[in-house]
Amino acid sequence: MNLFWSITLFWGAAAVAVALALAFVLPFLFRSRQDERQQAARRDINLAVYRDQMKDLKTERANGQLSEEQFLASKLELETRAAEDALAQDDGASAPQASRRLGFTLAAVLPIAAIGMYAWFGNPGALTASSGGPMDAGMAAAPTEQDIMRMIEQLEARTQSNPTEGEAWEALASANGLLARWPQALEAYQQAYQLLPAKPAVLSGYAEALAMTSNLVLAGRPIELVRMALQAEPDNRKGLELAGIHAYQNQEFAQAAQFLDRLYQLLTPETPYAQDILSMRNEAAQLALAAGSTQAARAPDQQVTAGPQASIGGSVQIADELKAQVGEQDTIYLIARAGESGPPLAAARVAMGTFPLPFSLNDSMAMSPANVLSNHQEVVVVARISKSGNPIAQPGDLEGRVMGVKVGAADVKLVIDRVVP
Repeated sequence: MNLFWSITLFWGAAAVAVALALAFVLPFLFRSRQDERQQAARRDINLAVYRDQMKDLKTERANGQLSEEQFLASKLELETRAAEDALAQDDGASAPQASRRLGFTLAAVLPIAAIGMYAWFGNPGALTASSGGPMDAGMAAAPTEQDIMRMIEQLEARTQSNPTEGEAWEALASANGLLARWPQALEAYQQAYQLLPAKPAVLSGYAEALAMTSNLVLAGRPIELVRMALQAEPDNRKGLELAGIHAYQNQEFAQAAQFLDRLYQLLTPETPYAQDILSMRNEAAQLALAAGSTQAARAPDQQVTAGPQASIGGSVQIADELKAQVGEQDTIYLIARAGESGPPLAAARVAMGTFPLPFSLNDSMAMSPANVLSNHQEVVVVARISKSGNPIAQPGDLEGRVMGVKVGAADVKLVIDRVVP
């Protein structure tokens, strides 16, 4: 229901309620006085008749037509009836008289009084204010870049007029981060940190700005800030995310999976961000398994069966046009999948070196003990150069793949020839 019909329905219901209240009062107040006059006239006629009857009784007694006893009895009956009519007239006179003026006054004042009392004691703003529920939040349009820039300008003016307001510096830093204005965000976070050195959101935001302005390196001061944030607030989301990324960068995949799993538990599962974190967490767990970091923790029935293991080997080359985009700090991931979009069967992280780089994937690098290379005849082999150290493909990463690789092949030639969009 839109706003117009909501307001119309509210005031319509209010009008009906007022009309019902007046309907109980006005008919009595607007009642015609003619009925009262007619009742009075009938009482006067009855009393006149009583007087005539009394004269007749006296005449009949004087003529001897009635004995004294009969006269007294008839007289008593007439006096009683006359007294009843007189009392009825007195009651009518003492009863409250209907007033048309009072009726008109109530008809005008009651609706005004009702509206005034609602305006004073009620909540008129609720008729037009948003409820702020999930549907409203979902219908609200996301802020545009222009909106954020206007907010940044307002926050800059606010920090200039009140440079000791830490919350304003924090909001300014966060807004700049939304637009990936990391140098400006870093400067604002530095100011916010001076004023709010113990606030977890400031600590984790400051760490992110430091990392984004230093080639995504979290080692050193950034990770120190992250640890401080998580110590003060163990469920700090930005802190958990950065801690997971730092563990990835250090090839501590089991620890990365733990941080990311804690983060995922705090998120709404249906959101794209939560799905990305879940994928990263699963990839970390798989890489930890491939590296053998969780081998000792497996239950006996989860151990990979001993004996001959299937494997795939070969070399990785990079296309000439992409060689200039490869950095010494980049990371290479090798993944064997069951089909182009199937689950990973084996994965390995290869240190950057001189191309062509040799690689080998086998059952010991299985992502799941129940789903290994030996269970398949053909797989898809993917090589990806990650710029961020994240095993999940990111825009700007370099990638190559070979379809239909026979399990057991030892001369697979992988060429990294495309940029991930």
